[in-house]
Amino acid sequence: MELIILLPDKTIFKGEVDSVNLPGTIGNFSVLKGHAPMISSLKSGIVKYIVSENGEEFSLGINGGFASIKMDVVKVCAE
Repeated sequence: MELIILLPDKTIFKGEVDSVNLPGTIGNFSVLKGHAPMISSLKSGIVKYIVSENGEEFSLGINGGFASIKMDVVKVCAE
């Protein structure tokens, strides 16, 4: 699935990932390929994702935002 992480002034990451863990406002949740479409607000926390190409895990601290999941594309708009 494709992950796109956007900040107000730039794109932090755009690429294929195996999974994404997000800090939702009502609890952390994971997204895998085939996830149902949804939109969620995000609280301050850590976004973790595993890159498909090499299996490497990355972490990124955010101060809130929202995530959109649709047709194996995860878009994270964060502060």
